[in-house]
Amino acid sequence: MEKNRFKPYCAVYLILIKNDQILFHKRKNSGYQDGKHSLVAGHLEGSETAKQTIIREAKEEADITLNPDNLKEVHVMHRILKGGREYIDIYVQANEWEGEIKNMEPEKCIELCWLPESNFPSSVLPEVKFALKNVHNNIFYSDYKA
Repeated sequence: MEKNRFKPYCAVYLILIKNDQILFHKRKNSGYQDGKHSLVAGHLEGSETAKQTIIREAKEEADITLNPDNLKEVHVMHRILKGGREYIDIYVQANEWEGEIKNMEPEKCIELCWLPESNFPSSVLPEVKFALKNVHNNIFYSDYKA
């Protein structure tokens, strides 16, 4: 008989770069940090790799197609939220895509926008800002406690 083991949530984030800017979306109706900027992202589904997750999410959220050969895992974060929920977050970077970026989930996203890689506004989620700073400093793993 197997023990009842702890199972964290897992999310994958896209760091999509163009001309020293990163694609962000402004959250809406999610129940978590609405009105703040985050990255195109989503939860891992069963029998799905991190790259498959972000390819699916990029299509669902921004209507773009990513090639798995052009994706690179650049950061992993163990994130502990107030209330005890824990995540393993995987950040995947891409500089190439196919299609025109458009907001495919207006019920969840106010806008998609490009923000400079440095000097992020205070509207960027703190955990995302922390992860991006680590990516910039070539730190592959971090812990984050909200």
